[in-house]
Parts: sequence; C-alpha cells; structure tokens
Amino acid sequence: MRICVYAGSSVGRGPIYREAAAAVGKLLAEEGIRLVYGGGSIGLMGVVADAALAHGGKVTGVITEALAAAELGHVGLTELRVVPTMHARKAAMAEMSDGFIALPGGIGTFEELFEVWTWSQLGVHAKPIAFLNAGGFYDKLAAFLDHVVEEQFLRRVHRDMIVIEADPKALLTTLRAREIRYLPKWWKDEG
Repeated sequence: MRICVYAGSSVGRGPIYREAAAAVGKLLAEEGIRLVYGGGSIGLMGVVADAALAHGGKVTGVITEALAAAELGHVGLTELRVVPTMHARKAAMAEMSDGFIALPGGIGTFEELFEVWTWSQLGVHAKPIAFLNAGGFYDKLAAFLDHVVEEQFLRRVHRDMIVIEADPKALLTTLRAREIRYLPKWWKDEG
C-alpha cells in the first residue's frame, strides 16, 4: 500500500502539528506503507518524510524541476522523482498512491486534497481520502463542509467520502476499511 500525504511547507505555530506529522510518518513505516509526498525537505513535509525514514520506511518524493533547482528537495529519500510542472507532480503523486491524507497545511495542501476529492466524486478514482485533524486544525473546515451539504451545494454521499480523524492510527484503520475499490453510484443518490 502507498499513501500520499499532503502537508504544509511550514511546521505551523504549535508543536502539535510537528508531532502529528512525525506520528504519521512513523506509523506508515511501522505498517509497511510507502509514503508518497511532495519531495520537500522543509515544513511538515520534511517532518513526515524524516519520521518515516527514521523508522525504516520507504519514501517516494515527487518534486518539480524549479523546486529541485532551489534545493528544496529532500536528499535522503528512497526515491525522488523530478517532474517538469506542478500539474505533473500532482498527477504522479495521485497515480502512484492508494489513498490520501492531508496533514495541517496551507492553500497548496487544500488544493491538492480537494482536487483528488473532486476526482473521486467524478469517478476518476475510488481511493480513500482523509484529513488528519491534529489539534482540531480541521474542525472549522468539517463544520463548513456540513454547512455546504445543508445548503445543498454538496451531496451527503460526497461529504461522506472524506474522513476527518484526529488520531493517526484511527485514521489509518478507517482508510484501510475504505480501501475496497468502489465507485459511488452518486448519480442515483439524491441524499
């Protein structure tokens, strides 16, 4: 199994985010799950990769030529793929992964996860998708997504595609339960 982890290029304000990223990296390594991520050495990206490597995990990074030229790529990875564009980066990461987790992050993290969520909604893939809600980071997003359902801009079946969990182990358990590849019959579901 390979899990794509999207994460911030910053470590954030409090230690909870760094601790959560390290816990995810360690857990993936211990479970024999290959980490796929954006290839960076900084922020929570670097923390999750370093933790996976420190615990014997395999890590594949995918980075753009421009970011590699700026020396932002992680030099100690199992594999580092250099691609020409951000579009190629996201496509490669999605293609080689069996599921997706967003750690706390900024606009890039949101954009990446929302894109694979959209692809799932459209039936492009049926891979599980999750937010690690470290320190309540995604509480307001979860409430907003429920509001979007209430206002009928998002179907409940699509909202339920997203797992939001605070504990890394519980999150991984839920992702594994959803590993069965199904394509939601959303066109029949009005819920």
